Amino acid sequence: MTQLALKQATIEYQEYGPQDSAHPPVVFVHGVLVDGQLWREVAEKLGRLGYRCIVPTLPLGSHTIPVNDAGVLSLHGVAELVSDALAALDLSEVTLVGSDTGGGICQLVIDAHPQRIGRLVLTNCDAFEECPPFPFSAVFGVLRGPISIKAMLEPMRLRALRDSALGFGLLVTRPDKQMTADWIAPCLNDSRICRDLAALLRQIAIADLTDVATRLNRFDKPVTLVWGQADRVFTPKLGRRLAAAFGNAKLIEVPGARTFVSLDEPDAVIDAIAG
Repeated sequence: MTQLALKQATIEYQEYGPQDSAHPPVVFVHGVLVDGQLWREVAEKLGRLGYRCIVPTLPLGSHTIPVNDAGVLSLHGVAELVSDALAALDLSEVTLVGSDTGGGICQLVIDAHPQRIGRLVLTNCDAFEECPPFPFSAVFGVLRGPISIKAMLEPMRLRALRDSALGFGLLVTRPDKQMTADWIAPCLNDSRICRDLAALLRQIAIADLTDVATRLNRFDKPVTLVWGQADRVFTPKLGRRLAAAFGNAKLIEVPGARTFVSLDEPDAVIDAIAG
């Protein structure tokens, strides 16, 4: 892992593929309570195809370095962090790829700071008033502080519960036991990370992407949505609605995939980026 020190936080990231790639760089944005491992298979394969891929772990609950500035702990704050990271790495014409909460963050990035973005690729993600969608809207509203978060996560040490339909099994058809254990470990083992997540969830619980959705059609670069059709959280209907908001987006429907299309059907995401 390489560290990148920004004014709001120090983040870790991994790179795959050649730095001198002939293709535009690809930057991946994950959601709450996961890390850059969400994109590992996609980024590794794209790297072998000659794409430079940058996969940060953002302060969204599975990070390991506490933030410097609590102001970053909101969707808008993390969007600013992503934009600052692109500038610090001097990236341009970026293919920005987002999933879950990360897809909502990407919408905020292209709205406020589109200059370095050359293309947008979204898998199943927050949009409009579905930010967060049910059941996370109810869960995030209850998790008001570190005590309640630890009470929710502690039973998730058991894989049978963590990877069931009450946990990550809702979002991916075949959860990887080590990956999902890694996702909850920072919050369970470091009170500072748990504090960061609590502050973030309080902001997300009152978030709404309806306003930014009214301006998505101003983004005139290519947009591709790769939407899992078996998702009960970010439904196919939401994907069609989001595609229409851009006005000129390509929607690829992926049968059998849930929220984490990059894990369920990684080749569909690779083809959308490289195709």
